[in-house]
Amino acid sequence: MFVHVRPKCRADIAVAIALACVFGLAGAAENPATELEAPTIEVIGTTPVQGIGVPVSQVPANVQSTTGAEIQRQKSQDLSQYLDNNLGSVTLNHGQNNPFQPDVNFRGLTASPLLGTPQGLSVFVDGVRVNEPFGDVVNWDLIPQNAISTVTLIPGSNPVFGLNTLGAALSVSTKSGFQYPGASISLSGGSWGRKSAEVEYGAHSEKTDLFLAGNFLDEDGWRDHSPSRLQTLFGKVGWEREDTDVDISLMLADNRLEGTQALPLGWLDTRKQAYTWPDRNENQVAFLNAKASHFLEADKLLAGNLYFRRYTNDNFSSNVNDDCRGIVGNCSPGILAGGADPQALNDRSKIETTGYGGSVQLSLLGDFGGRKNNLTVGASADLGRTHFTQSQEDADFTADRGTIGKGVSSLQTDVDTTNDYYGLYFTDVYSFNQRWHLTLSGRYNWANITIRDKTGLEPALNGDNTFKRFNPAAGLNFNPTPTLTTYVSYSEGMRAPTPIELTCADPNAPCRLPNNFLADPPLEKVVAKTGEIGARGRWADGFGWSAAAYRTDLNNDIIFISSGGAVNAGYFQNAGKTRRQGLELGVHGRVQKLSLAMNYGYVDATFASALTLNSPANSSRDAGNDIHVSPGDKIPGIPAHSVKFRADYDLTEKFSLGGNAMYFSSQYARGDENNQDVNGKIPGYALLNLDAHYQYTRNVSFFGRVDNVFDKDYETLGVLGENFFNGPGRTFGAGNVTGEQFRSAGAPRAFWVGVKYTIGQKP
Repeated sequence: MFVHVRPKCRADIAVAIALACVFGLAGAAENPATELEAPTIEVIGTTPVQGIGVPVSQVPANVQSTTGAEIQRQKSQDLSQYLDNNLGSVTLNHGQNNPFQPDVNFRGLTASPLLGTPQGLSVFVDGVRVNEPFGDVVNWDLIPQNAISTVTLIPGSNPVFGLNTLGAALSVSTKSGFQYPGASISLSGGSWGRKSAEVEYGAHSEKTDLFLAGNFLDEDGWRDHSPSRLQTLFGKVGWEREDTDVDISLMLADNRLEGTQALPLGWLDTRKQAYTWPDRNENQVAFLNAKASHFLEADKLLAGNLYFRRYTNDNFSSNVNDDCRGIVGNCSPGILAGGADPQALNDRSKIETTGYGGSVQLSLLGDFGGRKNNLTVGASADLGRTHFTQSQEDADFTADRGTIGKGVSSLQTDVDTTNDYYGLYFTDVYSFNQRWHLTLSGRYNWANITIRDKTGLEPALNGDNTFKRFNPAAGLNFNPTPTLTTYVSYSEGMRAPTPIELTCADPNAPCRLPNNFLADPPLEKVVAKTGEIGARGRWADGFGWSAAAYRTDLNNDIIFISSGGAVNAGYFQNAGKTRRQGLELGVHGRVQKLSLAMNYGYVDATFASALTLNSPANSSRDAGNDIHVSPGDKIPGIPAHSVKFRADYDLTEKFSLGGNAMYFSSQYARGDENNQDVNGKIPGYALLNLDAHYQYTRNVSFFGRVDNVFDKDYETLGVLGENFFNGPGRTFGAGNVTGEQFRSAGAPRAFWVGVKYTIGQKP
């Protein structure tokens, strides 16, 4: 799917003026940006810092874009749900069973908020990379939905976007007072005790503007012990003149998210129950970003940004004590009842990260050999300083598998880590003529990661690791007609191992995520190489289509290897070569009052190297608890097929209905990398979501949404582990531990309704 994004008066004045220079759209207007209100121009930002865009007809990738208005129209709970419901090749895994903590997968690669998940997608907000320095995680709850202006998903191993761009880069731009004048307040509520409020305010004068957005959400969650509370505030001030644009934004968030893990397969008769609890993440962020662009001359644009980001995560995890396996006499009474060993361990960790850095880039428009040429060169620095602590408390389980601590915690880990990422990049689009366009890009990445033990008792933790590489890319577009674009491309990208991976890479000393730093064995950087061929076009006014085939090979891919016991216990290792290849098809259009969009994604994710992995809960394991993976075995957690269908129908001028129908095929469970476990695959599923909007008066509107209309039972993830709760009433029983497949249950039918009041906003 590609959504035609129409630039507003101030979508980016630098882009507007540059396009005016290139395409002659603005003529002699005093401010060329205002001329872009009339035509619809498809422009893609091909660099992290917003600068001179490239017409989509010259982009050698199956780009997908949307607007914040469309996200608001569907009343999606957050950005990740919108991506899952609409964009091709995107799927979600809900490993934590909290709706705001999903793994977002695109083409079989992931951006996740969970430490230890191999991160293969980079995410940018207003030109700043928001993969957190400590584990490259992406906290979807920290992206304020009602502040989003546009979203662009750029597939491939695009080197210009730097580290973690193995499968794609997701670029989010926020609103401004020039784009979104007026004020609004929305109130809504419904299932699971959800209560939410959103406020927006935008204003501008001739050269300055202001935008504010606030969001509050509180709910109990559909599963036991899984409440969520989100509080975000976003503000932006801007100043502009004909050749200069400056924006300063501040985002604050204080969120509390609880989840209750996957359930053993036999427990899905009561899908709302918790396996163990509590499991809690508290995220706070203060994110200050200043960006500016200035035309040195009519064809020379200088742009850049500086940012400061303070991120804190407090984590509480209730875990089974693996040492209890089989020793009934010591653990069955529990320490609170006089036993020798605790049944449970309460793990607490705290991440305090200060991130800062910036980018600068120069764009040059002009002729080269008599042909149009668009060259951008830039440099970036992303620096992170993290203090990580982890403590452990002996505990016992209650009858409903909650934990009661002994009250004394022992410090397990106290480390400081640094992440220094530097990059030099360029991208050049050379137009032979109106039909042929050549894109050449490249980036030199230099990453240094250090780990220092503060206790002085764990010297094995200390490490200093440097990873560097030049990553190239090339693409060729051939546009035989104004309504048809074809392309072929090749790109390379890399990611460096994170501190959590480097300190949990010893098979003889497995750890429980996100805790227990133990040692610093070497891991190799991951290198991705992507080839893509595709086409897109229009066959009538308002109707468009796209098609793409791709292959991404990862060398030295890093995977998490289970060590048995708790489902999150294990270690990381380089796994040789893995492959993701597939096909994407999309159509979209509008016929009078009806809008339609459909996307199909096929992802064939396989291991390309033979591996021997430890998987004690896999029924096909050998005597040493190992499984043997062969080239061609499917990578777990990735559905091969996904289909998304979206329809909107305007029943009257005031009343509209919309719906999303989705289908996701089956997938293998994590721990079943050899695809031979007796429990088989997690079944595929289909869902239907509906939304409605009624414009009661010019200022007052009502809206509603129903998810999972037919109340289907489904699961989004499977993982193999050991179940310690086979006692009466599913209570703790160390003497009867069974290897089982665990599944993350999907949410049942739910509905929400709300009202919105606006003043001065455009319809």
